[in-house]
Amino acid sequence: MSRVDDIRSAALELFTEQGYRATTMADIGAAVGIRAPSLYKHVDSKQALLAQIMTTTMRNLLDLHRAAISTTHDPAERLRRATEAHVRYHARHRAEAFVGNREIRSLEEPHKGDLLKQRATYEAGFRQLVGAGIAARRFDVTSARLASYAILDLGMGVAVWFRDDGELTEDAVVWEYGELALRIVGAHTPASAPTRPGGP
Repeated sequence: MSRVDDIRSAALELFTEQGYRATTMADIGAAVGIRAPSLYKHVDSKQALLAQIMTTTMRNLLDLHRAAISTTHDPAERLRRATEAHVRYHARHRAEAFVGNREIRSLEEPHKGDLLKQRATYEAGFRQLVGAGIAARRFDVTSARLASYAILDLGMGVAVWFRDDGELTEDAVVWEYGELALRIVGAHTPASAPTRPGGP
């Protein structure tokens, strides 16, 4: 890793353990063996480090989401693959998820506004997947918004409890959460899709 990567990793660990506000540049410098004043040769500020960690997380999630849904046109399979990508990322990047959820309040403008726009885009992606399944009569759920929020919460919760050496493997959790997402939206195969009032 580069020196900047080392600094970012140290900042992430400290933000996770003791919080953004309690962490100083001196703490970060000590973690990588650099005096605090010398850190500014590599990074602009503690705020810039937080913004970089959080925006990189959202950019990665957006990229993974787009890649997951690009491989099929089937509504149920698209939702499954998007959910699996969401869950897998949170299982592998628990610290980033923790900091991203807890420290949004610590972001300053324009970083906070930019991050909230990225989050809105990511959330809308899941809402659109659910809406497409409803329109195709493949999903039986009342609110695409509420269903998408529930699915997103599933993945984010994984970051809290999942452990690499735990009872369940990452692949097992990812598969099961994909199944749960389909149950949340009441997914049906084309042959068993329900007929809605006013439909053929």
